Amino acid sequence: MISKKLALLFLSMTLLLTSCNNDDDDTTTESLGDYDNGLLITNEGNFGQGNASITFASYDLSVVENNVFNAVNSRALGDTAQSITFNGDLAYIVLNVSNSIEVVNRYTLQSVATINTVLNNPRHIAFANGKGYVTNWGDGGVATDDFLAIIDASTNTIETQTISVDEGPEKVIANGNTVYVAHQGGYGQNNIVSVINAATDAVSTTVTVGDVPNSLRLDSNGDLWVLAGGTPSWTGNETGGKLSKIDGSDYSVTSIDFAGTEHPSFLALENGTLYYYLSGSVYKMDADDTALPTTAELNGLNFYGMEVKDNVLYGVDAIDYTSNGMILSYSLSSNEETNFATTGIIPGGVYFN
Repeated sequence: MISKKLALLFLSMTLLLTSCNNDDDDTTTESLGDYDNGLLITNEGNFGQGNASITFASYDLSVVENNVFNAVNSRALGDTAQSITFNGDLAYIVLNVSNSIEVVNRYTLQSVATINTVLNNPRHIAFANGKGYVTNWGDGGVATDDFLAIIDASTNTIETQTISVDEGPEKVIANGNTVYVAHQGGYGQNNIVSVINAATDAVSTTVTVGDVPNSLRLDSNGDLWVLAGGTPSWTGNETGGKLSKIDGSDYSVTSIDFAGTEHPSFLALENGTLYYYLSGSVYKMDADDTALPTTAELNGLNFYGMEVKDNVLYGVDAIDYTSNGMILSYSLSSNEETNFATTGIIPGGVYFN
């Protein structure tokens, strides 16, 4: 009897250990590719020289690899990497001067397609209703030729139909079947957000915001935050920046004005906290605040772009705009720099992969 009990006990322990090991195996997440779980950074490269590139970095910036598109695909990316947008397993890299979009697997950077028809001075993309909406300036000096190109996301081809919009469509973001387009103004200045119905591919309405809107963010309530930089002083008609919230249900607007010579940019939003860049400093405020902060969180910066994730701020510095730039990370708990790394030439965008 004793030996049988011992045998049963041994068998039970073996099954328990096996079950635990199987559970551990089930929680193991395999990497989807060499560039999974990290940052992708667009490097514009020198204008007209076709040396745009993509940098990959781990979140702690301890691992950094430059020119990853070139390394994977054995060819140059193109001229002036403007932006990246993710859609499912794909990343869409907009090449502004090349008038093209490179479609790649977002985790391996392996090329899937090149889109190079219809586009004219493309800037940014948002996806809604199975389609990609690409902002195009056309001729930046002409106010009447601006449009959104439409990508069929199932085939990665451009539809023949385009959507004519007001001058200087720039940043674009989607919420369900609603697409919001900030009109920065091309080579001029503008002050509206166009609202596009992705079911009809038509402009539903336009909303007036501050001069030269440069950033769009959606909050958890479906409201849209718009940061406008204001008209620059060299125009002879300088205006200050403006932070606006557009109600997602009725498009009503509430705003906070900056001083007449303050020109903020690079709005970020995480967990109800807003961050923006102004004159070499980063400021933060609660989304419910009715006044702008008076004290900066970080100072002495030279950012060309920034993003926030998991209470870490990532900023890119183009340095001299001719040689390699840098990416830097800062803890927003301690407001201290945590790491930095070298990127390609003119890093402009940080994307969480």
